[in-house]
Amino acid sequence: MADQKTPAGHKAGAAPQVKGPAKPKRKKLPVRRARKPSEPKSREDRDKLRPPAPIVPQQSVAGRALTLVVAIMSFLACLTVGGVSVVWDAADAWQNDLVREVTIQIRPAEGVDMLREIDKAIALTQEFPGIGSVRALSDQETKELLEPWLGNGLDLDTLPVPRLIQINVDDPSALNLEQLRDALAKQVNGASLDDHSIWTSRLSAMAGAVVVGGFGIMILVFGSMVLSVIFATQAAMAGNKDVVSVLHFVGAEDGFIAREFQRHFLLLGLKGGISGGAAATLSFLLLDFMTRDSGATASSAQLSALFGSVSVSLPGYLGVIGVVFLVAVLTALTSGLAVKAHLRKVD
Repeated sequence: MADQKTPAGHKAGAAPQVKGPAKPKRKKLPVRRARKPSEPKSREDRDKLRPPAPIVPQQSVAGRALTLVVAIMSFLACLTVGGVSVVWDAADAWQNDLVREVTIQIRPAEGVDMLREIDKAIALTQEFPGIGSVRALSDQETKELLEPWLGNGLDLDTLPVPRLIQINVDDPSALNLEQLRDALAKQVNGASLDDHSIWTSRLSAMAGAVVVGGFGIMILVFGSMVLSVIFATQAAMAGNKDVVSVLHFVGAEDGFIAREFQRHFLLLGLKGGISGGAAATLSFLLLDFMTRDSGATASSAQLSALFGSVSVSLPGYLGVIGVVFLVAVLTALTSGLAVKAHLRKVD
């Protein structure tokens, strides 16, 4: 027999190899991450733990614009409070200075020795309780007082110029000005007492007018802010009309919906009020720094001459804090009332 050809790769005389079934490959099981005890098991659990979305969006263009409006209104109100405080303190200081300083005027008369009458008036005045110091103005001081109106080179002997006696009062409550006035009129020729009551009354009237004007400005500022909050609340309700309507018709109380808006606008009012109050406080500190250095500019010198150091006292800063609190509360109350009024119309 002819030799048969063997397949390539096999030796002659070797038995053919029979391949068995292929072994299945082991699949790699996914490695499960160990769940923390505090981690929710499923998506439903995670949705339950997630805080609910607010009815009113936290950040919006209208919200930022209203925050800016509230900040501006708060700044103006705080400036008004600070200005009223400065004027009131200045008027009070002026009144105290006027009350503690009294002037005796002795008019010249024929046949009357002015020096003797001046000494008599000084001695009489020092007998009254509450008097601190009494001194007559010298000729040079009298000339300096009259030079702005009569010019230089005055001769007091040729002019019927009254002589002045300056009195410093230590205790205004112990001094009886009426008795002093009567005693001077009876015992000193041509003497009259000037207690500056006219200027004191004018200062009181000016301070009262400033306070009334300040309250009027604050009423206008807060009125404008209330209108802005009402319009912003209506815009927010219009933007969330579907949500508010669904909550209202499924039985949500008006108070619940109003509280959601009040919470949103309370935070908004706090942000705006604090921003405006901080800006006003910085302005007060800057003005105080400018007026303390009175020689820096002409304007600061004029302010220092009129009001002294323009520094807001502690009641002024407490008023700024009160304005910030009032702005936040007024914003929240206005939004709540606007929401309730809108829901009553829906009913």
